[in-house]
Formats: sequence, C-alpha cells, structure tokens
Amino acid sequence: MDSLKIYSQSDINNLIIYRSGETKLGERIQTISSLDALQSSTAKFVLLGIPEDIGIRANSGIAGASTTWRPALMAFLNIQSNRFLSGEEILVLGHFEIEEPKDSTIDGLRKKVSEIDDLVYPVIEKIVAAGKIPIVIGGGHNNAYPIIKGTSLAKKQSIDVLNVDAHADLREPEGRHSGNGFTYALAGKYMDNYFMYGLHQNYNNEAILSQIEANPKLKPIFFDDILKGVEDENFFFAIGSVAGLEIDLDCIQNVLASAETPSGFAVNDIRKLILTNEKKFSYLHISEGATRLLDGRVSKLTSKLIAYLVSDFIKAQA
Repeated sequence: MDSLKIYSQSDINNLIIYRSGETKLGERIQTISSLDALQSSTAKFVLLGIPEDIGIRANSGIAGASTTWRPALMAFLNIQSNRFLSGEEILVLGHFEIEEPKDSTIDGLRKKVSEIDDLVYPVIEKIVAAGKIPIVIGGGHNNAYPIIKGTSLAKKQSIDVLNVDAHADLREPEGRHSGNGFTYALAGKYMDNYFMYGLHQNYNNEAILSQIEANPKLKPIFFDDILKGVEDENFFFAIGSVAGLEIDLDCIQNVLASAETPSGFAVNDIRKLILTNEKKFSYLHISEGATRLLDGRVSKLTSKLIAYLVSDFIKAQA
C-alpha cells in the first residue's frame, strides 16, 4: 500500500559519512515522528522525496527518476555544516513509498499517477499550513500538480509558478502523466500565472504554442531567445507574492534524465538563478533527474547537483 515513510534520526545517521573534526548537515537537521509534529518544529524547510517514474512512463518516457532520491539525500546530508549553512533550519521528513501498478498499460500507469496525486497533495498542504517551505525531490514532473494543489489549498488562493524547463508540460488532459501537470493545475484553478523559463522551440508542439499564445496567464521565455540575448528583463519581477519554483533537470545540458539534452542551461546558470532571485518561494520542486536510466545510462553527478541546488535554495530563501 502506498504511504509516507517518515524518517527517524537513525534513518538519517545511516546515510552520514562521519569524519573527525567535521560536522555534516545530517548531524544538525531535524526529524519528527508524525505529521502532527510539524507545527512544533523550528525548521523552516521540509525535505521530502517522491522516488517514482510512473508519471514519466505514462508519458512514454524512459524510467529512471525513481533512482534519484536516496543518493541525492545522502549527498545533501554530507554537506559541511558551517557558517554558510547550519542544517538546523532543515527538517528531513521522509519519502513516499509507491507500489508499482498491477496494470502496466499506459491507461493503468495514468490511473496510478492520479492515485499518487491524492497521496502527495495532503502532505504538501500540511507542510505549507504549518508555515514551512517544502523542498521536494522527484520523481517525475507529474508531481508538480499535487504540489501546486497542496500549496494552493494551504494558502487558500491560486498561486503563481516559475518553471525552469525545456518543456511547457501543457499537454492535453488525457489522463495524468509527467507532461500535463500544469494543465491540470490550471484547470483546477490551483495555479494562476504560469512563468516558463528556458522552453525549447524544438520540443513544444504547435498546440501547446497556440495555447500559450492565446492565454495571457501563460508567460514563456524560450531558451533560443536567451541565446540570442532577447529576453524580458521584467520577467521575474512579474511573479506574484505567492509562488512555487519548479526546476526540471532536463533543462540543464548533459544531466541524466529521460529527456536529457546536449543543449541547455549550464549548471552554474541555474545555481545563479536560485542564488540571485529575490523572490520568496512557497516551495521548491526538483524533478526528472536520474542516477540510472532503464536504458543503462548512469551518472553519479546527478545527486551532487541536486545537493547544490537544494543548499543554494535554502541559503537564498533563509
């Protein structure tokens, strides 16, 4: 049965590589025994994993995003605790344990994604309602929908979203998958304005481009225009006061993902965006990265990249 596994300090300790004379983040972070204890925690940020790639497979993608959470968490917990980042401001909640659907057809996978939606959004709602900022490591980009929904319900308003991504993920509402999370968030009125940064002209179909053109709430900047030096300087300033930040790792060149790209942002472009953006975000969702794909490709760097992005976000938002 699908469930949320809440971590104990013992679970965390098993992932820490101890070294004499040093203190790692994992030695300073907080844990809780139940969701009810969120309110009493002094942590500002809550780290949560969704190790699944069912939504990616439901969108005819390559499995592998389910491999990311544990190595990414281990990389993060072994960052140095120092004057720049202590660790006491972070609560590691745990991860969702999600069973494979018995029906592995496209329809069966899409039905399962809807079940994942219903598992995820109430937990996000509780985290945000407790005054915390969820940091979610996926997992497929299908999980943007329940994260947006949970945040919106807790805030009691529709929210803006900044998605740094090669793809708009505005495909038809044909059953849930990784390519239509924002379609469902718009339809449910959980998302208000949708800011897409770094879209690739080559990988967004004409129907999506027409949809973006027709709806003033859909605000794109194409990576192709960034390369030409043509972009709206006021783009980020227009994001509302209640907003989420989505980073799809397939927007970064040569990062292992189902839709891995040879052309995209450099890692340091994304780090700079996070560190210098003055917007205070209600959540961070990092999706689509993999340490091992079903086709045999592997990368040990994905986990360390995620650790960098998470630590950058905490420093920028503290």
